[in-house]
Amino acid sequence: METVANFIHGECVTGSGQRVQAIFNPATGEQIRQVVMSTAQETEQAIAAAQHAFPAWARHAPLKRARVMFRFKALLEENMDRLARLISEEHGKVFSDAVGELTRGLEVVEFACGIPHLQKGEHSANVGTGVDSHSLMQPLGVCAGITPFNFPAMVPMWMFPIALATGNTFVLKPSEKDPSLALALAQLLKEAGLPDGVFNVVQGDKESVDVLLTDPRVQAVSFVGSTPIAEYIYQTASAHGKRCQALGGAKNHCILMPDADMEMATNAIMGAAYGAAGERCMALSVVLAVGDNTADDLCARLEKQIAALRVGPGLDQSPENEMGPLISSAHRSKVLGYIDSGEAQGATLRVDGRGFSVKGHEQGYFVGPTLFDNVTPEMTIYKEEIFGPVLSVVRVADYASAVDLINRHEYGNGSAIFTRDGGCARRFCEEVQAGMVGVNVPIPVPMAFHSFGGWKRSIFGALNVHGNDGVRFYTRMKTITARWPEMQQETGAAFSMPTLG
Repeated sequence: METVANFIHGECVTGSGQRVQAIFNPATGEQIRQVVMSTAQETEQAIAAAQHAFPAWARHAPLKRARVMFRFKALLEENMDRLARLISEEHGKVFSDAVGELTRGLEVVEFACGIPHLQKGEHSANVGTGVDSHSLMQPLGVCAGITPFNFPAMVPMWMFPIALATGNTFVLKPSEKDPSLALALAQLLKEAGLPDGVFNVVQGDKESVDVLLTDPRVQAVSFVGSTPIAEYIYQTASAHGKRCQALGGAKNHCILMPDADMEMATNAIMGAAYGAAGERCMALSVVLAVGDNTADDLCARLEKQIAALRVGPGLDQSPENEMGPLISSAHRSKVLGYIDSGEAQGATLRVDGRGFSVKGHEQGYFVGPTLFDNVTPEMTIYKEEIFGPVLSVVRVADYASAVDLINRHEYGNGSAIFTRDGGCARRFCEEVQAGMVGVNVPIPVPMAFHSFGGWKRSIFGALNVHGNDGVRFYTRMKTITARWPEMQQETGAAFSMPTLG
């Protein structure tokens, strides 16, 4: 059985821990690899390697660091198909979706290639008589990234390209459910010319995480995952003097106004709710339909499209499937429990994804696309993040009621509105309490040169990922104020006898 290794100081090193976790192909339910959970000592070795490599890497000119990123970008493009297959094999998402994930990660690498400009300081002449002032944006040291299973490529690439480009070294702890992609990225970085020790990968679980959160050599921690864990990460890292950005869960709502283009809105909602089997932190899981007619029209259209949705393995299918399996058997059971809960609490189950099976892949972790109508804010399926292909329709009387519901929810990651009314859309953008807002766009994930981050309990920490916030997070400002004494006036060569006069 193939064992997924760590990557420490430029070398693949198989962990020596006693705890081994199986890696499954979610489409078949078969074990395909295994991964050893690293010990605290192995995690410390990765930190030590990063600490040792930091001074030399920080001294590299930003332009030289950018050139490594340029070469890494080219290698990502050359290896796109291989990497996408690896994602699809371990996560289950369809191949084209895996390519899309890699592309969004690649865009952050492209952004990091501009680091000579992004990391420039500022200069002010004559802040006082004969006094000048300038600032430097200097790297922090060893940084750590702790990333989730749902985006094994994109989320790490939200972090490490900017961290590396700004002169830091990095230790990545990927999800143990789909860890192979992190190793592949590490090998491509080495091929791109990154010095040994600058980027390291530690496979593991909470034991490794706690070392990263408490070791005094680690200066900053980036995290993406569920809100309870995000809160723990933030509290622990902060208590140990580290800067931390911890992105948590979501319950992304959209408002469907009666004047919306219903065909466009339905297509958008389908993709945003059921793409990647709903395993996206920006999945659109709640529709606030304004008026019964709007809700009836939407549900009828959704039922028709759900019936035609191609669900099955993510690889080697023609035509390609549109939705794959969930990540694990345990997560499948959890999502099925949510569907049971919604039905028990009185929601109208218009499309039931329980008991769904794919011919030839009966052991795969599939849940069919599920649609609930008449969902109310008191129900568990409304309050909690399901992270599966379950869409809830909530009927509301008017726009104001819809916005009020969104703003009262504990999460504030993403939110969208479908409307033809520019005034209504403008008002929504101003009033909604969410970090990322879409107008007729169901998944409003910002491009790499903007920053990704939610509000409320969807984030802990002051700075978001990638964009200018990312550069600020991975650097610290130093301001230098200088005065130099005036040079003594030269009088030229003197040929007469020197005297005291």
